Amino acid sequence: MTAPPPIPPSADVEPDVDEENLGYAPDIGRRTLRLLRPWRGQLVAVSLFILAQAALMTAGPALISFGIDEGVSKGDVDTLTLASLLFIAAAAGAYVFARAAIYGVSKVGEAFLRDLRSRVFHHIMGMSMGFFDRTRTGLLVSRMTADVEALQDLISQGLAVFVVSGVLVIGTLVAMFLLSWQLALVVLLMSPILVVATVWYRRASSRAYLRVRDRVGGTLTALQEGLAGVRVIQAFDQTERTVGDFIDTSREQYRTSVGAERITAIYNGIIQLVQGLTLALIVGLGAYFASDDAVTVGVVTAFVLYLSNLYEPIQQLSQVFNTFQQAAAALHKLYGLLDTPFDLVDPDAPRQLPATGSLVVDHVGFRYAPELPPVLRNVSLVLEPGRRLVLVGPTGAGKSTLAKLMARFYDPTEGTITFGGVDLRDVGEAVLRKAIVVIPQEGFLFTGTIRDNLRLAAPGATEDRIRAALDHLGLVERFGAFPDGLDSRVETRGANFSAGERQLVSVARAALVDPSVLVLDEATSSLDPGTELLLDRALERLMADRTVVVIAHRLTTAERADLVAVVDEGRLVEMGTHAELVAREGRYAALYSSWSGRFGERG
Repeated sequence: MTAPPPIPPSADVEPDVDEENLGYAPDIGRRTLRLLRPWRGQLVAVSLFILAQAALMTAGPALISFGIDEGVSKGDVDTLTLASLLFIAAAAGAYVFARAAIYGVSKVGEAFLRDLRSRVFHHIMGMSMGFFDRTRTGLLVSRMTADVEALQDLISQGLAVFVVSGVLVIGTLVAMFLLSWQLALVVLLMSPILVVATVWYRRASSRAYLRVRDRVGGTLTALQEGLAGVRVIQAFDQTERTVGDFIDTSREQYRTSVGAERITAIYNGIIQLVQGLTLALIVGLGAYFASDDAVTVGVVTAFVLYLSNLYEPIQQLSQVFNTFQQAAAALHKLYGLLDTPFDLVDPDAPRQLPATGSLVVDHVGFRYAPELPPVLRNVSLVLEPGRRLVLVGPTGAGKSTLAKLMARFYDPTEGTITFGGVDLRDVGEAVLRKAIVVIPQEGFLFTGTIRDNLRLAAPGATEDRIRAALDHLGLVERFGAFPDGLDSRVETRGANFSAGERQLVSVARAALVDPSVLVLDEATSSLDPGTELLLDRALERLMADRTVVVIAHRLTTAERADLVAVVDEGRLVEMGTHAELVAREGRYAALYSSWSGRFGERG
């Protein structure tokens, strides 16, 4: 038996964005340098501090060599004392410059992180509703938390060490050649092993930590979805299965992280092996060269100390390199998110919308992606000013998508949508959102007060304007009944208010904007009779003398509409008044008969 063909997405269900394709930006180095330009002066100062620290740390073994050869070997106490004092001064100076470098690097890093975090959030908030329909919230949370925290770890734990260690390695090699080119060549003989190991480590760890960032995103997505859907999970007794799925996702992250750490462990082992072999060669050949007076005992001693200056920074580099790689992987993801193009952009020369006019849908077609089948086909309708249109149809028929197009949450892939003769694509976002307001199915409240939530729609609204809007809707007494009136505190997501109360706030928000067109996604949740009656009255007052589009889930709404449009399988199959469509005995009449029968049975 052959497998059935895959089921295409329904008209009202947007496809998910693939996690790997949400964002991966190449060439992060040059891009990061461009973003660091505002702090060029501070970076120059930090670079000087680091160079001074590395120079003083490199001078230490040379001063010890000088003290042994010119002081100890010759019995010159004054020279030995001078070498000791210079060594102490160099150590103290290196400490001072190290503190200054760490502070400077951290300050610049935190400023860069603050700017990047703001850029990413601003970019996300500027994306269209279509982007949020397609993209899992957990993935965006991962970008703003786990990926930013990876950069925070680099700044707080490893960036200064990474830079200082790199400069110290270079300075140590230069000092070695100045003291003895023969012994320096011995050190370089072991460098091919380090070069090969470092190239392998860089490539292997880079791929590994990119996979780690992806797994972290998957874990956070599973966590966010589990917490958001905990009521449904518990209602259907699926706690154990959900926990099991989360454990599987967490286990994948564990395996990927362990794999990345295994790569670091192998690299560290190679460094320690090379360091041991090099030390043995330096001591053995140094003794031979010293016996022939090719080098002094002080030089051999300096080389032994320089090996610590050389390999300890390399080990430190390897230890912070995993932090660096995680940060680089996080930057790839964050820059990739910043590179995600906006679905909807303001025109170069935006037009104004008239105060009133017909809302015209002209031969509109739409698909969520070029490779996906169309979800709307050749839809045309005209909604005259002040008229009320109700969209009905089975689930997945395309009515929600059509309403989103009429509010310009998406742009049609075929045809046009105009208001008062102006194509919505020719209008700026700020003007459009004041002219066309959407009231979603579920009211959403932000932490703050009721007044704060009302002013979200009109930040400059005065108390008189707010009261006038509430009075127009008949909600003054209802809002005054809250514990502290408009100053009543709102907890996270409005959890301390009922669904009906949250919806009342949404309606009042829309009234403050005073739009020309209202798009209403009818609430499906049951409300208590008193609140439902109050909400219906407020909506009727809000919709009066406005052009209104309603996505209906109850056909009583269609009975009161000026125009009913039946959407089925992405097409507009019928349109007319409620009475006309019932008399026509077509698709709407069948839907209405079915709905009336269910309603009668419940009654």
